[in-house]
Formats: sequence, C-alpha cells, structure tokens
Amino acid sequence: MTKQQKKSNNEKINEEVSLNRKTYLRKIRNRKIAIFTVQILILVGFIAIWELLAKADVIDSFITSQPSRIVKTFLNLSNNDLLEHLKITLIETLVGFSLGTILGVIIAIILWWSPFISKVAEPYLVILNSLPKVALGPIIIVWVGAGMPAIIVMAVAISLIVTILDILNGLINTDKEKIKMAKTFNASKLQILTKIVIPANISTLFNTLKVNIGLSLVGVISGEFLVSKGGLGYLIVYGGQVFKLDLVMTSVIILGIVAALMYEGIEILRRKIVK
Repeated sequence: MTKQQKKSNNEKINEEVSLNRKTYLRKIRNRKIAIFTVQILILVGFIAIWELLAKADVIDSFITSQPSRIVKTFLNLSNNDLLEHLKITLIETLVGFSLGTILGVIIAIILWWSPFISKVAEPYLVILNSLPKVALGPIIIVWVGAGMPAIIVMAVAISLIVTILDILNGLINTDKEKIKMAKTFNASKLQILTKIVIPANISTLFNTLKVNIGLSLVGVISGEFLVSKGGLGYLIVYGGQVFKLDLVMTSVIILGIVAALMYEGIEILRRKIVK
C-alpha cells in the first residue's frame, strides 16, 4: 500500500470517527433537551391543574392557596420588604454554611491525622449526628442570645457533624496503595495529606457542600421560626399565625428557588475546579 493510499484510508477513518462523535454528541444534546422539556411540562401541568381545581372549588384555595393568588402575594411582597427578608435569610445561610464547612473540614483533617483522637471522638460524633438539632434551639438562644447569632449557630450545629463524618470517611478511604507508595519515598504525613488525600477527595468535598447548603438553610429556617423578626422563616411563621396561607406558600416557593440556585452555584463551581 502506497503512502497516498494510507493517507487516504486514515482520512476516511478520521471522517468516520468525527461523524460518529457528532452523532453521539447530538444524541446527548437531544436527550438533555427532551429531559428539560418534560420537566417544564410537568411543572406547567401541575400549576395549571392546581389553578383549575382551585377555581372549580374542588380544593379549598384558602387552605392550599392557588398560583394566581401566590403571584399576587409575590408582587405585593416585592413592592414591600421581600428583598430585606431575602437578604437576612441569605446572609444567615451563607455565614452558617461557610462556618460549618470550614470547621467540619478542619476537624475531619485532625481526626484523620490522629487515629487515636478519631477513635475517642467516634461515639460522640454518632450521638451528636443522631440528636435532633432543633431540640437545642432553646439552649442556643439562652447561650448566644436571640437574633442572628443564634440562627447562625443553629445552621452550623445542623451542618457541622454531617460535614465531619462525610469528609472523614472520604479521607480514610483514600487509595491505600498510593499512600504506601508515597511512604516508600519518605513522604511526610503533611505531604501525603496535601498531595494525595485532599486532591483525591475534591468530589467528596463538593458532594458534602451540596448537602451542607440544604442543611444550613434548614438550620436557618428553624432558627427563624424561633427567634427571628425577619427572613423567609419569619414570613412562613407569621403567615401561619394570621392564617395568610398565600404568604406561607409564596415564602415556601421562594425558599425552594433560593435552595435550587445555591445548589446550582456549587455545581457550577465544582465543574470549573474539576476542569
């Protein structure tokens, strides 16, 4: 076979590979579009059925509210103090999330570094993890005082133990063969931690962050139920107390959107860092 024939064959193979790749990528893109379309249709269908049932008095709109009333309530809130309440909840969530994550990672590294301390702390971590943190609310209020500090402490209390356990589990289960190989080259424990263990657990860290943002939001809302004079949790409690269920449903929907946006923000950050 001549060089020209080989070149021609290689070009044909490359064209086939390129065509197959384009077909494969097109299938993936079409599948994503189809999934997104179905998700939107389900949401629109649910809202439409909800509105129609409420208008037909099949369901009691006073108890379940209805989309049109929720939109009116949202517009009314937007013209009043919605941004202020939203800002309060976001600040409390982000501060609690950051503190819970940082402290959790540091403690997990300490426990990984010292197996003795890890074994001593293990039963206490298990007990604290199973303890309903909301039950600590009155104690936290007495210790820290009512207001934003107590709410932030509540968020940290809910997310901290989960962070410690998840990160510690990832650190402990890092590839043992890589660690042994590093030790044969006289790598220090600090070098093993920074060069092998931490890089191997980037995915674990981001998975924990995704869980943490939801837990921090739960802690903040629980704290706002108890002591806050502002925030989305306050709006939910106030709406329930005065039987304004339109306000309750609107606040819950806004809360869901905020949680989804925070989750998506962490996922975008993960993609950039991993890439």
